[in-house]
Amino acid sequence: MRTIWLSLLLCATLAAASGQSLAGETRARLILDRFEHANQWRDHVMIAAHRAGSMQAGKTLYAENSIAAVQGSIAMGAEIVEVDIRRSKDGEFVVMHDSWLDRTTTCKGEVVKYTLAELRTCRLVVEGTGAITNETVSTLREMLLATRDRILINLDNKLEVGDLSGMIAVARDLGMAEQVIVKENLWNATRIATVKAAMDAIGGGFQFMPIIADDAVHEAAFAETVDHAFSPRATELINWRAGAGTLTETGGPLFSTRMRAAAVRGNWHIWADTYAIVNKPGGFLAGGRGDELAVQASLPRETYGFWADRGATIIQTDEPKAAIDWLAANGYRVPYSDEVRPAEPASTASIN
Repeated sequence: MRTIWLSLLLCATLAAASGQSLAGETRARLILDRFEHANQWRDHVMIAAHRAGSMQAGKTLYAENSIAAVQGSIAMGAEIVEVDIRRSKDGEFVVMHDSWLDRTTTCKGEVVKYTLAELRTCRLVVEGTGAITNETVSTLREMLLATRDRILINLDNKLEVGDLSGMIAVARDLGMAEQVIVKENLWNATRIATVKAAMDAIGGGFQFMPIIADDAVHEAAFAETVDHAFSPRATELINWRAGAGTLTETGGPLFSTRMRAAAVRGNWHIWADTYAIVNKPGGFLAGGRGDELAVQASLPRETYGFWADRGATIIQTDEPKAAIDWLAANGYRVPYSDEVRPAEPASTASIN
């Protein structure tokens, strides 16, 4: 009897410990587990919200790169927010895409000519509607704090490679380095060596993601070389649009069978982009198969499904809600342990 009770007590203790472990895991840690173990999650497509995720259904709801946009992306279930980093006149890292303030704030002129105190007077504007928000230009520290334990954050470095060390230093000071993804373009051996030296100088504890575009790279062998140099957990692949009226049928030279095999061998995610860039349509980085095709033309399968079927397990988009909704409805998303799973349909034995 005593043995039985001890066994029951041990089982209860283990169950409680397991429950506490799960309860203690933050949303960011659950996402990071999927990011770091690509081969275990090939049936799940993660979503990165471009410029923090300001759009829904073709309309801009939030100011880009705003904390309000981050909150919206977190609420809809995105795994990553991408934000752009520049410096103020007095050297502070600030969140801003353009080198000029004119498009996205109430101020005019170059970011680098404003001190942080002066940037605090610049209110963010919702592009398209012109609505002036109550939010001002954020510092990197403030943006990181808004994402703490809730979502991964991809820092798009608008400065030099050497500036990444300062960005990671801010994240380390907050105890948040593991939530941070930084990225740099790679196109030849010299560039690999330059970025590798910078990453080695910074040290570990954060995620580095290479970007490879098919205007300069045409073979999966280059990605394999990059894998050996950096052991990344994700590689961003870009299929430049060849012509205004054509849609890629293959994904270009980088979205190949060999690339998918290389990703599996290296245990890294293929990251595809469907977002629009300033003055370019939402397919310029996706062989024409971008957010405009998915949302405005109502062809999400020809966008999100196309890239997922070619091995992409992370998609960066201006339309995170549309992407998540379509991917989830079509079996490309696996619920997280902290999400409510849909009820299983009732089943009864046939009596015929």
